[in-house]
Order: sequence, then C-alpha cells, then structure tokens
Amino acid sequence: MRRPVDIDALQRVLCAALGTDAPVGAPAQLLQDIGAFTALDPAVADRPTLVGGAALHGPTSPAPTPQALDALVRRAQALDVPQILVPHVRRTDDTGALRAAGFVPVAADSECVVRLTEDVDGLLRARVGPDRLRELRARHDEVSRDVTWQRIPLGELAAHPSAGDAFAGLHGRAAGGRHHPYDADALDALARSPLADRTELLVRRREDTVVQVALLVEAHNGQGVYLLAHAVDPDDPGARNDLYAATVYRLCHDARHSGLGWVHLGPGDAARQRRLGADLFVPLDHWLRAPGLPPTDAEGEPALSRFATEPVTTVPVPGPARFRRQPRFDTIDLSSNTNPFLGADGIYPHLDTTELAETYLSTIAQLPGHEGVGKLSAEHLLFSSGSVDGAMLLLVALASPGETVCVTPPTFPLYAHFARVLRLPVVDVPLGGDDLSGLDTERILAADPRVTFLCDPNNPAGTRLERAQVLDLVTRTRGLVVIDEAYAEFSDSPSYAGLVARHDNLIVLRTLSKGWRLAGARCGIALAEPGLVDALRRVQVPFGFTDASQRAARDRLTNSHEALDSIRRIRAERDRTAAALAEHPAVERVFPSETNFLLVRLHKHERVMEQFRAAGIVVADTGHVVPGTCRVSIGDRRANDTLLQALSAET
Repeated sequence: MRRPVDIDALQRVLCAALGTDAPVGAPAQLLQDIGAFTALDPAVADRPTLVGGAALHGPTSPAPTPQALDALVRRAQALDVPQILVPHVRRTDDTGALRAAGFVPVAADSECVVRLTEDVDGLLRARVGPDRLRELRARHDEVSRDVTWQRIPLGELAAHPSAGDAFAGLHGRAAGGRHHPYDADALDALARSPLADRTELLVRRREDTVVQVALLVEAHNGQGVYLLAHAVDPDDPGARNDLYAATVYRLCHDARHSGLGWVHLGPGDAARQRRLGADLFVPLDHWLRAPGLPPTDAEGEPALSRFATEPVTTVPVPGPARFRRQPRFDTIDLSSNTNPFLGADGIYPHLDTTELAETYLSTIAQLPGHEGVGKLSAEHLLFSSGSVDGAMLLLVALASPGETVCVTPPTFPLYAHFARVLRLPVVDVPLGGDDLSGLDTERILAADPRVTFLCDPNNPAGTRLERAQVLDLVTRTRGLVVIDEAYAEFSDSPSYAGLVARHDNLIVLRTLSKGWRLAGARCGIALAEPGLVDALRRVQVPFGFTDASQRAARDRLTNSHEALDSIRRIRAERDRTAAALAEHPAVERVFPSETNFLLVRLHKHERVMEQFRAAGIVVADTGHVVPGTCRVSIGDRRANDTLLQALSAET
C-alpha cells in the first residue's frame, strides 16, 4: 500500500485503536520488539511518539517526501510530541530526506512476499523442496478436516457481528495487555475507509470456536493480496504452528486461482517465511527522530573496482537494472512499453536476484572444498547468460584497448576469441608438465597482463592446476586473475570461490550447465568483490537472465540432492571408463580427470576418430591443441560401453 489515500486510512485505523485524534503513543505501547530502540536511548521506549507514514501495522510505509516530512515535523510541534516514528520503510527507498530531517534508522524485519509465477505446488516444490511441500500439504489437509474457512467482505461485516467480535478478541489476547491495532473501534474505522471495498475478514473456526482471524487486502493494482493482520487462538494446541502455514498455503492457491501474482505476508522472520515459499525479501527500517539522537552516516554504494575501465567509471548501471532492488510488485508499472493483455509473458524478467544468489551461495557452501563461500553475500555475485557471457562482460568492463590478455593453452578457446574480437592483444603461456597442470608464473608476470584466464579444472585436459602456483599468481600480478570453475563440482580439490572476498583482483566463474545439468537455462555466475560486480553490471544487458532460467536454477538448487547424486554417478562412470580405456591397446594415455570428461591420447588418432564417426559417436577432436588426443564426455553406462565397443571394432 503505497498510495496516500491508503496510508491516510491506516492512520485513521491506528487513531481509532488508540482512542485519540492523532496517532500518538509510546514505542513500548506500540511495538513488540523495542530492543533496538532502547539500545539507542532507554528513554525512547516510553516517550510520546507521533507515528507518520502508514500505521505501524500496515505492510510498509513509503519514504516520505521532504514536503511530507516538513508537515509531519510541524504536526509533532503542534501536538508538543517530542518523537516522530516512520515505521517499516523499505531500505530500497530513497531515504535521503529522512536522514536530512534528523531521523535515524532502526533495523526492522524484512517484508516477505510469495511471488506466484506458476502453479503453486510446482512453485513451492522449487522453492522449499519436495519434502517441505509434502509437509505443507499435509498440514493443510489435516487442518481443513476440522477447521472451516470463511472470507467475509468487510462491507458485510455488520451481518456477521460475531466474526468482528472474535477478530478483536483474538488480537487482544495475542497482544497480552499491550496496545493492539485492531480492536472493535479500529475494525469499524477500517470498514468505513476507502480500503473497505478491497478488504476481507478471514475467519477460521474449529467447531464453534474461532481459532484464527486475518485481514486480506487486495492491492490497488489488482495484482496481489496483503495479509494485513493475523491472530490465532493461543489456547488452541495446533493453531500457532499448523494454522498459519496451512493458511498461507491456501491463500497462495486462492490467489493463483483468482489470477493474482503475489501474496504479501507482511514483515517477519525471513527464514521462517522462506519455508512457506516466500521468495522476495525487502529489508525494512523504522526511522526515528528523537531528542539527543546523533545523526548517522548514509551507507553509500560499494566503491567501484580499481580495475574498471575509464568509460565504465563514467556510466551508471543501464536502464531499469539501476532499480533492481526496488520492488515493483505493488505498484502500477507503466514504464516498460509492454503488452498488458497477454499475461505473465508480457512482463520483463525479475531483476532482483538477491534471494536466488543467496540460495546458490548457501547450496555450494555445503559442498566439499568450498570453505569461505558461506561468508560471501549476494553483492559478491552476478548472474549472467552462461559463464561464457560472464567472460565477455569482464573483458568489456575491465580491459581497455591495447591491454594484454593472457591465456594458458590448451584451454577453453573462447577466452582468446573474445579478447581478439575486442582488439585486445593475446599472449599464450602454455601449461607445462605431463598432466598439463603447471603454470609458468614468471612468464605470465613478465607479460604484465591486464587479465589472465585460468581454466581450472582444465578444459580439455581435465586436470587441476598447481594450487600454489595459482595463489602465487593472484598475489603477485598487477592484473586480474579469472578462474573458470565450470567443472568444479566434479573435483576433489578446493574451489577458489571463497577467496574472492580476500583478493580484489580475483574473479571466479561458475556455471549451472555442467554438474547441475541446466545448459538450456543459460545460467552463469561470476563471483568477485562487490566493486568488480558493479563494474560488470554496468556493461550487462538488462533482462538477459530470464524468469524461466531463474525458476529452473532455483528448482535445481533447492533440490540439490538430485544433481549431487548424478555427479557422484558421473564420477563413478568416469573412473570406470578411464580404467577401461587405459587398458585398451588403441589408447596411449588417459589423462587424470577431475571433470565429467576424459582427455585420451590415441596411438592412431585419425583411424580411431573415423571409427567413432562410423559408429555414430561424436567426441571432441582435440588433436589440434594436444596432438593425438580426443576429449570424451562421460555419458551413461550404455553410451560409455558403446564407445568402448566402437574402439574395439578395429585396433
């Protein structure tokens, strides 16, 4: 609820609950958790306070304009009220006027939103996993057997006086003696407000006893519903845990059936609401102006990386991506020039991928060899249309014409390809050693490259680079080191992902195409310090990471056990196939592999390649980069056995 008319209505509801002409009360009377306020100054808790913006129990308060703040300050002076509180302001709003007027932020919970982008059960399976979905459905089914469901339009409340009494009574009992926002007078004020036409009273009964009440308000844009107020019977044994989860599940189904796109669960604990399917979490602050509170400094954007090119330092993040953290679910968006009559496909993809980034980081942090990843934040991550797109972005953002790019053949060829397309000189420093795992660090440093690409695990060799040499290069080079870890999930060796917070010249590229089997979703990940991520974002085309790709990525990451089990199977097949190939007379050598493929050196390269073609088997001919070799991807057992049979057809 962002419209002034809605905010004014909620102000009148609060006044009715307080029994006053102005929304004035002490924080200890109005708020459940005042610890953060008393930490500022113990006197704050009991001091008379004018509540501005939306009422305390509204979804959020828009950050007031300078003119609105001036009026609020004058009203506080006229009422002789020493404190002013603007509750639940989105941290993503422009709060400069609040700070300039002497307000200070006090951290609050995040507001939590369930975005309904598809069938609810399919959506929840992707967000919370199949086990949790079964639990939610079981709770809903169990509750529905003996608890009724009734939605009463607020305009018809006079015909249901017992429902209104129960609503006020449950809120009073839940408040435990504190002020509560929805007594009978407050409910009557809401019923007489402009919000009444969009509001319903939800009542759930077990036999003849009301055990749960809630207010449901349709958004002014007609695209979602707010769970504005909620209370359960504290004496009902299953109400607090089962009823809330079951009700949210049912609300999501009803909203989806009605063509709505979201359910707003209000401010709350993000971890709890995530388990109910919420996927948008917007951090909130209360803003307080009180006598004697020192001003706080504004939190600025992270400094842009020193590696950003001069043109990149002079341009902002392009277009709507600048506003990616500003949620638009509850606005009327007339800014995008799209077709409003063809459903969800007519809307641009979500730009705020914070929740998906945190899901990715928390998932890979649990993998072996990923120490330090748990300390990274969403600000360390950029999603791209495949990791190849990430490689192109970083060259555009971080290398200027004439600056050298170093590659270490044999390696993935598109690093050099993109560099040459961008007219960047390329220096080859070949890998050394029998396993093609040695870096010529001194030669790389002598070339003084702006960017060095390392493919680790290596494609096409399948081996890991010498870790001490890699870390030595990261520490000593004046340029950037980019480590492409496309195959890291298949390796026993540690990832470099957790080190990006310690080295401002390190970028780690990851992908969901290989181990996670999402090549069609085109989901690449760049991990780096936030100033580097900001530089990449300034050259990235907005909306390249589609909603379909985001849903596929969230589903696979949430249900990670399936992908991780398949990786174990691939590794077992890799080792079995490698052992069989090593014993075959047509094979000179099988390189050790920490990937999902094998580099194989053949005695009669051309003849074997012809045998494979004749058998309808396609492998990568890598003889032009590593003489006499081919790269064999690991398939299922049948495909691998077919390869071995074709190899034996004529030796």
